[in-house]
Amino acid sequence: MEAGLPANPPRLSSPLGERPRPGIVHLGLGAFFRAHGALYIEEAMRQSGGDWGIIGVSLVRPAQRDALAPQDFVYTAVELGPEDQTRRVVEIVRDVLVAREEPEAVLAAMSDAAIRIVSLTVTEKGYCHEPATGGLNRDHPDIVHDLQNPDEPRSAPGFLVRALARRRQAGLRPFTVLCCDNLPDNGRMLRGIVLELAELIDPALRSWIAEEGAFPSTMVDRIVPATKDEDIKRLAEETGMLDLSPVMHEPFRQWVIEDNFVDGDRPDLEAVGVEIVKDVAPFEHMKLRCLNGTHSSLAYLGYLAGHETIAETVADPVFADFVTHLWQQEIIPSLTPPEGVDLTAYTQALFTRYANPAIRHRTGQIAMDGSQKLPQRVLGTISENIEARRPSAGLILAVAAWMRYVGGIDEKGAAIDVRDPLADRLKQLSDGADGPDAKVEALLSVREIFPATLAADTRFTGPLKEAYAALINDGARKCAEGIAG
Repeated sequence: MEAGLPANPPRLSSPLGERPRPGIVHLGLGAFFRAHGALYIEEAMRQSGGDWGIIGVSLVRPAQRDALAPQDFVYTAVELGPEDQTRRVVEIVRDVLVAREEPEAVLAAMSDAAIRIVSLTVTEKGYCHEPATGGLNRDHPDIVHDLQNPDEPRSAPGFLVRALARRRQAGLRPFTVLCCDNLPDNGRMLRGIVLELAELIDPALRSWIAEEGAFPSTMVDRIVPATKDEDIKRLAEETGMLDLSPVMHEPFRQWVIEDNFVDGDRPDLEAVGVEIVKDVAPFEHMKLRCLNGTHSSLAYLGYLAGHETIAETVADPVFADFVTHLWQQEIIPSLTPPEGVDLTAYTQALFTRYANPAIRHRTGQIAMDGSQKLPQRVLGTISENIEARRPSAGLILAVAAWMRYVGGIDEKGAAIDVRDPLADRLKQLSDGADGPDAKVEALLSVREIFPATLAADTRFTGPLKEAYAALINDGARKCAEGIAG
């Protein structure tokens, strides 16, 4: 530790006072939810009351529980502005359970009548679905396990279905299932997954969930870079308290939720700026395509070009022009904006957020799990543009960059640490193909990512092969420069 800081600073802890009683179980208590939804919920309780404390659940690893338990489950949220930062201590989390260690405790918490909402941020791969279709992947190892082990589920859908079954058997109302991951029509998608799994277990359970349950769709938006060791050290130096699980986030935030809750029971989220609407789709499409689609595009191309963060990538004038081209020429023409929203102004604000030097959002972090992200972030826009005879050269270049990225070797010949549920399979397909065209064809065969109709459409595959070959010959920066022209 630096001078002026005790060698063993005291751990952050909860101030004396009454903590909120639990009303929400959250599956996947990672940095994003703790820097976004948890803050809104805590503010709503302070504004309007109610018992909406959060029990967090880590589905696999105990790291979050182990970091938060010694500090009474409180943590620091640090807002990183371009020129300064602000801090707040967050007290809304009451406990963290680890599902692999104590599945019964998780099921008991979700089955408690006091719990009215179960929310989720388990990332795209956590839903055990087929990204290309949105349906349940019945062959997923966790789904196979959950069908055979009713009291020890592993997957998020498995916990939802088994906990809802217990509530039905006990004569309780179902909880609202609130998906907060970046997936198109996420409430409808998760409802379909849950109903399909419930049908395999008990058709009567499926009918009860379909008739009585609620799965509101949502759109969430806040950039939350991964917390680094130096962030923890700096925070301890500044406060004199050691917090092993702080979260860093940008000033901007947005949460749009479909007005669809069991018995209308929810925190007073409107009071703190959450938009409760009849139809989330226009907001969701705008964000998935304008933000997430360009984030992924910049991540793969920026990584290949040697840029560590999104801020560094857009500081390069070539990539600044490239992302502006994506918005104006390829993405905005595919969208119907929410009422009252100027998409050009929205994307200009996005660029300002990307360029914030205090937000070190690593290209390698955003590049993770691309097989789960590409269908909804990029491929949908490309498909619509092809049918409408609109340009998609920049987005197709981004897909080619992903293909080169999952090949595992960067432009300097160094190995890439590809983190993706299909990483081994993708690398085998790429390594087993001879030449650029063959590598593209091999990766297009992955039906979990590329629908058969798109993979066979020469209006897509022809330009994709050209883009992949250009990346090999000219590099990512020169290719991006050619698009933005």
